[in-house]
Amino acid sequence: MKLSVFFPTGLVALFLACSVRAAAPAAPLADWKAGVAVVDITPELPMWMAGYGARTRPGDQVAQRLHAKGLALEDARGRVAVLVTTDTLGIPRLVRANVEQRVAAQFKLPASHLLINASHTHTGPEIRVIDTSFGRQDQARLERVVKYRQELEDKLVQVVGEALAHRAPAALAFGQAQAGFAMNRRENYSLPKGDLRSGKVPNPDGPVDHDVPVLQVTDAAGKLVAVLFGYACHNTTLDGYAFTGDYAGFAQAHLEAAHPGAVALFMSGCSGDQNPHPRRDMIPGVKPLELASQHGRTLAIAVEAALQSFPRPLASQLESVLEDVALDYQPVPTREELQQQLKSSDRTTRENAQVNLEKLDREGRLPTQYPYPVQLLRVGPLTLVALASEVVVDYSLRLKREIPGPLWVSAYNNDFMGYMPSHRVWLEGGYEGGGSLVFTSSSMYRGAVHPNIWAPTLEERIIAKVHELNGRLPRPAAP
Repeated sequence: MKLSVFFPTGLVALFLACSVRAAAPAAPLADWKAGVAVVDITPELPMWMAGYGARTRPGDQVAQRLHAKGLALEDARGRVAVLVTTDTLGIPRLVRANVEQRVAAQFKLPASHLLINASHTHTGPEIRVIDTSFGRQDQARLERVVKYRQELEDKLVQVVGEALAHRAPAALAFGQAQAGFAMNRRENYSLPKGDLRSGKVPNPDGPVDHDVPVLQVTDAAGKLVAVLFGYACHNTTLDGYAFTGDYAGFAQAHLEAAHPGAVALFMSGCSGDQNPHPRRDMIPGVKPLELASQHGRTLAIAVEAALQSFPRPLASQLESVLEDVALDYQPVPTREELQQQLKSSDRTTRENAQVNLEKLDREGRLPTQYPYPVQLLRVGPLTLVALASEVVVDYSLRLKREIPGPLWVSAYNNDFMGYMPSHRVWLEGGYEGGGSLVFTSSSMYRGAVHPNIWAPTLEERIIAKVHELNGRLPRPAAP
């Protein structure tokens, strides 16, 4: 009697799948070229620190070295872009402009193909040159800032050049996971002033974006070369007078220790109204530096999860666009109004009025608009939206609803001029809604602070520009 054996179709498929998984994985298609570079940007001590106005002296310790890192990408057609990440509070417009001009001249890199991001660490060096009271009162401090800024520009040009020089065949893939330590920091601004539930306090019910987008770069043999990752959370675990990259610096260090030879790069998300929680000395017995390291490890684990969760290969096609959109201020003050502000009991109000009066005398007018840079990079099907300065999380959440993915929304790119509230936050007011703008220099206009808060058209102008630029970029080819 002849026996016939019957294998159900599902079992055959399962057997074949298991056989494939048991085999050694093939190296990914290396149809990109990529190069990565790192430079140390830790300042010589002592050096004034950025991020907190309450500091009374320069930083005098280094708890963690600071870095600028460059990732150069080249697609199959020879189009090149360089993404630069920095352990800094922000990238002033002047720094971006100077670096942009130099890399264009030296490496023929178009402006739209260069992206410079700041991690927004509050334990980094002071970079902006602000012609307000401190500059007049402390010329040595001003000169030290200028010297460091020039050194930083040299190192940013250097890291771009080295990343370009290191280009080699590579494969790119995109994945995503989540980390949970970011918390909205805006409670109820409608409550009476002084109420502990009002203002910049932890709000577990507020909007957050816990996504951790991850771009992995592997060489022709499948070895990890670089990992670019993001998160929407202020780098404010720490204060004090010791330089660090905060949780983002520790996350990069943890990843590089786990993947010898690979470079980890952090890109800030829309974290204008997000804080790490807990932070500083909120946990008894846990030192703030230990807490920053723990948050960094939490983020690094999320990156590892994205790396291990079947990241999507990216077709070798690179597109980019960078343009300004004009953002209106509320009506700027008249000379008479500025003169009245000189009599204010508030020191900041008096100083800002004096600076704006001097600009009015010098140039005959105050600016009514600000040219805000918006940049988009398309890496295969992945669209990276690079917004400038301190963007609140509403922008990221909205754009992810309105633009088909995969989408990565980043902030603190290419310019630093203060908080960018959504219309909701603008209506609520408070620190991020406009109250903090008086403490921020208008980096496009040297020698001036913002003449007023943003007009209520802010969010719609920025979102409309993102959609316009996204519509202009060619759709990616099928992988």
